[in-house]
Amino acid sequence: MSIETSEIKDYLLALQARIVDQLEAFDGESFHTDSWTRPAGGGGITRVIEEGRFFERGGVNFSHVRGDRMPASATAHRPELAGRRFEAMGVSLVLHPRNPYCPTVHMNVRCFIASADGQPPVWWFGGGMDLTPYYPFEEDVRHFHRTCRDAVLPFGGAAQYQRLKQWCDRYFHLKHRNEARGVGGLFFDDLGADGQTDFDMAFGLTRSVGDAFLPAYLPIVERRRDVVYGERERDFQAYRRGRYVEFNLVFDRGTLFGLQSGGRTESILMSLPPIVKWRYDWQPEAGSPEARLYEDFLPVRDWV
Repeated sequence: MSIETSEIKDYLLALQARIVDQLEAFDGESFHTDSWTRPAGGGGITRVIEEGRFFERGGVNFSHVRGDRMPASATAHRPELAGRRFEAMGVSLVLHPRNPYCPTVHMNVRCFIASADGQPPVWWFGGGMDLTPYYPFEEDVRHFHRTCRDAVLPFGGAAQYQRLKQWCDRYFHLKHRNEARGVGGLFFDDLGADGQTDFDMAFGLTRSVGDAFLPAYLPIVERRRDVVYGERERDFQAYRRGRYVEFNLVFDRGTLFGLQSGGRTESILMSLPPIVKWRYDWQPEAGSPEARLYEDFLPVRDWV
């Protein structure tokens, strides 16, 4: 089948604008807009906030890029597509609040099309969202997962939610530390690449995940934005942000694809937190609030 990309692009641009509008209203400061073009084909719109009233750094990116040859990160699981032309578009966001009682969050929705002369195009969707708290509240984590579940239920029921929830748990796992990055959420990729999935269903699921982001995240930070914190909490936040950096630079497929495809480095690496710390062999004190993150939240569990 031929793919009409204008409908996908229109949705993604509207999603970016809608999310930024609500985040600006919440923070009280404006996002900087940076439009860019890619010499090899395509471009994007980067929307970034730094040193806002609430967000220490945040970015909501739209990109639409094309190329003559698939990057290695995109063909690692599909070597039969190596050498094909590609077109990729998506919205990706990461938000790093200043308050350690407010979690970092990531969301991404994307579409990929691989083409070759004389062959039908191969298309697929991917995306998801996940929450990375520092001082978690159980009601917040349950709210996030309930919203994720409700977004997925119309597209395969409870079994689909469990599949995407477990996929997220596996994906956002730091293998070299045998540790979760956060408390998970949803993750999916290659939806449609098998040629058996209906386009409307795949696009519908992707839209539902994108549309669920604001109701999943904003109620959490609205509840926690005024929780009082001190240097101890900021110090632990900076230490745990190091795990975020490790995952994004070592494992994240989106980061690797962006760099390998000649994407805009500033837009790709805006996901990294502005203040980060590493310590040698640090362990939280038994019974401390920091230990509770490791004991009660990072181990994989069902939240809804």
